[in-house]
Amino acid sequence: MNQFLENARAMKEELIKYRREIHQNPEVGDHLPQTTKYVMEKLKEFGYEPKEICESGIVALAGKPDAKKTFLLRADMDALPIKEETDYPFKATNGNMHACGHDMHTTMLLGAAKLLKQYENELEGSVKLVFQPNEEGFKGAKLMLKSGVLENPKVDAAMALHVHSGTPTNTVLYGLGTAIAGCTIFRITVKGVGCHGAMPETGVDPINIAAHIYTSIHEIIAREISATESVVITIGKFQAGSTHNVIPDQAILEGTIRYLNVDLGDFIYKRMEKIVTSTAEMFRGEAKIEIVASVPPLTNDKDLANQLSSYVSDVVGKQSVISFEGGGMGSEDFASYCYEVPTVYFLLGAGTKEEDPHYGLPMHHPQVVFNEDILPTGAAMHAYTAMMWLKAHQ
Repeated sequence: MNQFLENARAMKEELIKYRREIHQNPEVGDHLPQTTKYVMEKLKEFGYEPKEICESGIVALAGKPDAKKTFLLRADMDALPIKEETDYPFKATNGNMHACGHDMHTTMLLGAAKLLKQYENELEGSVKLVFQPNEEGFKGAKLMLKSGVLENPKVDAAMALHVHSGTPTNTVLYGLGTAIAGCTIFRITVKGVGCHGAMPETGVDPINIAAHIYTSIHEIIAREISATESVVITIGKFQAGSTHNVIPDQAILEGTIRYLNVDLGDFIYKRMEKIVTSTAEMFRGEAKIEIVASVPPLTNDKDLANQLSSYVSDVVGKQSVISFEGGGMGSEDFASYCYEVPTVYFLLGAGTKEEDPHYGLPMHHPQVVFNEDILPTGAAMHAYTAMMWLKAHQ
């Protein structure tokens, strides 16, 4: 174990270089040509034969391809459409930003790939390395699954990790059971009849309709859901009109429903459908709601979580690994994997404000900064956990 950690730490400057090159060139969504090319080239340098099984979806295999057991490690590669405001000399300038740490995740898995090549003769099975697009849009994991990421060879268990801003450096958190909320991204389109602001009676005001819809859907949480249930409805976009004295003909609302129980999420959406259509009709307009994207709640397999956490303890120390029960209301599209195979999702502490005033801002903040000291830790966690799980399951 000591030698393994030394090898991981010896890569630190190399990993920092990878991370900064990826950070400086962030790409959003399904189409990540620069990032994909970069990752493919590095994997080939390490001795892999990576394949792109879908657009910007990369798979590489370490170990024995004809092995009885296969363990999957996944990293997400996409960024966010956020203008970076850090004081990094390598900050992005293209209007996008790795504000959720996916550049860190991609780098850690590249580090794990290099470590696994060094220890390939000791692997008692195969490790499938997965680099995925569009986690932020909740479409990447589903695209990878549809493209056969769990087959050839068949995957038996899977793991992913996410940097966690505000948690002490190299502290690892993991949930037992349902740990992260499901999320439904929705769009409500309200149609009215545009008219001059001086004569509202000649039109149908979609802003008025949208305002009533906005207020009414929040009553679902207040009056139709038990106070003991964890659910959140958020409207993050309310768009209508282009000038001060004209009533427009359309208004758009976009938001999310977050839930830890799938049935409850379905119930909320159906109630919203009814509220949207009936409210619009009541005020002489029309409206519809549609799902833009969705992801189910993420559930860690308890037995697998306890097993993998023991391997993680070897890497960071037992005192730095903390389990919890109950779920947070953020969402993560790795959840889609957990309905197909046993999975575990770890959170790796990326620094607090007490360690450095730059650390500790929330993910998706334009000034968020992560401690690069955790890059070797993440690489070691990935590689060592996969090796040990395979050893225990032959």
